[in-house]
Amino acid sequence: QAQLVESGGGSVESGGSLRLSCSVSGRIFSISTMAWYRQTPGNEREMVAEFTSGGSRNYAESVKGRFAIARDNTRTTVQLYMNALKPLDTGVYYCHVRGSSGAYWGQGLQVTVSS
Repeated sequence: QAQLVESGGGSVESGGSLRLSCSVSGRIFSISTMAWYRQTPGNEREMVAEFTSGGSRNYAESVKGRFAIARDNTRTTVQLYMNALKPLDTGVYYCHVRGSSGAYWGQGLQVTVSS
């Protein structure tokens, strides 16, 4: 059974930067999308950044110009580089990968941005 192992996150002051990383443990066949989602207090889980099945990058409007998603050529790791962080970015961040056998979620990483 494949799993997604996340690392990174933590606490930072407003304007700071963090990097999140997600590694595929095991095999996920025919990966189509790789993405990061987040759930902020009082809100539903939302997509933050993703690689589409066509390889394009999409970002939520709230993070455009501040966040960047990257992955390796083998599609076994995906990172989220977060810059100019704001208190509103505080939440739990989840890695999400979809393959031919279904979708996988990471365990979630807490990101806290203080003002």
